Amino acid sequence: MIYIIKFLYSFVLPPGLFILAMAGLVVWLWKRTRKPAIVLLVVTLLLYASSTNWVGDSLISSLEKQYPQPRTIQGDVIVVLGGGATAGTPDINGQGNLLGSAANRLLTAARLHETTGLPILFSGGQVFGDSGNEADIAQRQLLGLGIPAKDILIENRSLNTQQNAVFTAQILKQHQLTKPILVTSAFHMPRAALEFQRAGMLVTPYPTDYLASENLSLYAAKLSPSAGAMSTTATALKEYLGILALKLK
Repeated sequence: MIYIIKFLYSFVLPPGLFILAMAGLVVWLWKRTRKPAIVLLVVTLLLYASSTNWVGDSLISSLEKQYPQPRTIQGDVIVVLGGGATAGTPDINGQGNLLGSAANRLLTAARLHETTGLPILFSGGQVFGDSGNEADIAQRQLLGLGIPAKDILIENRSLNTQQNAVFTAQILKQHQLTKPILVTSAFHMPRAALEFQRAGMLVTPYPTDYLASENLSLYAAKLSPSAGAMSTTATALKEYLGILALKLK
């Protein structure tokens, strides 16, 4: 009964509510003029499909499975890519917090440092006027986790993945580091690895922050529309478009 309620409830809030409204318009138009009704039906079905976890998880999983986590760590530096931050928000030892993806990446880097003793380079700047500087926040949080200052490098200027790669390459060259272990979200790794390759670096990918489970199943809740699922679909499509643009350059 709980799952039935959850499924029905998904059509009360956006985007499910808008999908129902569009379906109603399709029925209304169908009785008057068929061609606009067919066009609207196709748009409605695309909107519905893109807002289901079944589609979102399938798309994101196809990206996440391209690079498995290595069993052994071989490198001389852990490079972590930012993924967004807030400014002025309260934290245990200051202000500003990393968003979910960036925080997961940072946690993975800290655990890898504990295992390997390798230095960490965090790459990411202040992307928007009201967002936090990712590398500066990451540095404070890494220090708060007990990682020595001598083992922390920051690149706090980059605004996108391409700049992550270019500016990081410059810092690594200055410190004579040549074997970076790249830590970023699993869905982001295919595009990030390409950007670092274009910047002249051969990285060891270490994906983290997985959004989809290893083995996907199909059940009723996977077919209910949600804003979160639509966001996952959009994230996957953005990555695929970015990869395509890189390969066409």
